[in-house]
Amino acid sequence: MAIPLSAASPAGIEALIAQRQLRAVFQPIVDLDDGAILGYEGLVRGPAGSPLESPAALFAEANRAGCTLALERAAAAACIAAFAQLGCHGKLFLNFSADALRDLTDHGGDTLALFDGTLDAHRVVIELTEQCAVEDVRGFKHVVAALRAAGAQFALDDYGSANASMNVWVQLQPDVVKIDRFFIQDIANDALKFEAVRAMQHFAQASGARLVAEGIENEADLIVLRDMGIATGQGFFLGRPEAQPPRALAERARDALRAQHIAVFPEATRHTGASGNGSAPAEKMRVHAPALPRKATNNDVLELFTRLPDLHAVAVVEGETPIALINRRAFMDRYALPYHRELFGKKACLQFANASPVLIEQTMSVEQMATLLASDDQRYLADGFVITDSGRYAGLGTGESLVRAVTEVRIQAARYANPLTFLPGNIPISSHIDRLLSHDAGFHACYVDLNQFKPFNDQYGYWQGDEVLKFAAQVLADACDPTRDFLGHVGGDDFLLLFQSETWRERVRHAIETFNAGAQRFYAPADRLAGGIHGEDRQGHPAFFAFVTMAVGCVHIAPGHGAQHGSDAIASLAAIAKRRAKQEASGLVVIDGGESATLLPTLAATASAHANATPA
Repeated sequence: MAIPLSAASPAGIEALIAQRQLRAVFQPIVDLDDGAILGYEGLVRGPAGSPLESPAALFAEANRAGCTLALERAAAAACIAAFAQLGCHGKLFLNFSADALRDLTDHGGDTLALFDGTLDAHRVVIELTEQCAVEDVRGFKHVVAALRAAGAQFALDDYGSANASMNVWVQLQPDVVKIDRFFIQDIANDALKFEAVRAMQHFAQASGARLVAEGIENEADLIVLRDMGIATGQGFFLGRPEAQPPRALAERARDALRAQHIAVFPEATRHTGASGNGSAPAEKMRVHAPALPRKATNNDVLELFTRLPDLHAVAVVEGETPIALINRRAFMDRYALPYHRELFGKKACLQFANASPVLIEQTMSVEQMATLLASDDQRYLADGFVITDSGRYAGLGTGESLVRAVTEVRIQAARYANPLTFLPGNIPISSHIDRLLSHDAGFHACYVDLNQFKPFNDQYGYWQGDEVLKFAAQVLADACDPTRDFLGHVGGDDFLLLFQSETWRERVRHAIETFNAGAQRFYAPADRLAGGIHGEDRQGHPAFFAFVTMAVGCVHIAPGHGAQHGSDAIASLAAIAKRRAKQEASGLVVIDGGESATLLPTLAATASAHANATPA
């Protein structure tokens, strides 16, 4: 007879357990290399169609009734019995809270009694869930030791959630770590999640733990995880929890794992504050220099500048707080005037000071410092600025060092991401080409250039030219399948597309047509009516320039032929194709990368290998 489940009482839950109304379902855990099912996670359900059918409702009711530990043990027993009866192969993963595991192992022989001879303990992986925190991690080690002594493996579940921390991983040294689904869902489009999982991967390799990615729900996320080298996965895309679990991977998931294209890893395209060696840029610029108190006189300033001839300025402080800055050159020029030393020497130094100096906290990021370069107050270029540590005087900096630091960091950042379009720069581009070549994946490398862009830029100015470049970037991004195609910004009006989409040609043609039509809106009405602009060519002669248009030179690398190429050779071939494309009415030329042995030296020298290029 079924138990009424509306009453939240210990007797009701205990009766539910006693009458064995708990049902076990199993979700496959899959090897992401070959698609083999390595095991199953055992999950519990309440009576079908009842309010307690879901595990969340079931355990919430047990918690209110004070029967959580009993329910955990009963759920494990139900899963073990059903797993053995089904004759499933591989490992069985069972969930336990920290309290339940303590209760299980503190009774000595009860640890082995859990398996009751029904299932070999060596086939069981015990997962420590996030339901409650491990208050004393060091004291919990004997629990893990007892599980391993019984033959079971130990896993840390939902890593990255509140209770599954690095501290627990380091001290308990799990055999398996299951990455929380938060980090897995949409990892194909989230650079921060990607980097977080990559960090977990590095630590797993160091600690010897096997990673399981939980929550895989689509093909894009699966292929990213596969190409990252994550060994094992679990999620609805690979298989849902079922009472009769699959013995082989579903066809759609198997096809995804066998896909020939490689994943396009999400790129963190905005870099701020990085200085290359871990220190803050402002701190690197700091000049250690003495400061003067506000009661100091102009004679004190003169004595300091005379004693320290390389000091470009001196800060005036009240206590430890900077309140003014005196520029050396401006001060000495005043003192060179007749009678100034006699008139002002004994007066307060604030008389000739900048009472509103630029203050830069030594932890300030490059982007924050860069705002100074665009501000209306440019006195820092001559006066320099004061560097502070939590508001206290720490030293000085020069305007020249500020400009140099911002420039250097932005040049470095541009290698990773173009500062105008935020598209990946040269380093990520080369890295993705190398991945394509190392996997022998077939692809089309398309070098994109804008015809007549320089005359447009000269006529309309850099601001309007930047708008055209951003428009081109958007058109090219729209032409890509973000899970298969990689778009990078080489610099200026040069872009690189690495297509794995089979419909690459249609995508490129559509991009060319869309850009060529849309670019005309950046011209003045009179120039649109005239069909272009009048200007001067590179020799200074008067010339007429048609509208800005897009040219795409493409190199085809067939599957299995990647090993004979390098990223530099690919880029060179694509650049050659681009130069040909600029002369074609269609704006698209394709070169077969298989002919590179003869094509590169010939075209690099003479650009005459017409037979090897196909206008499209």
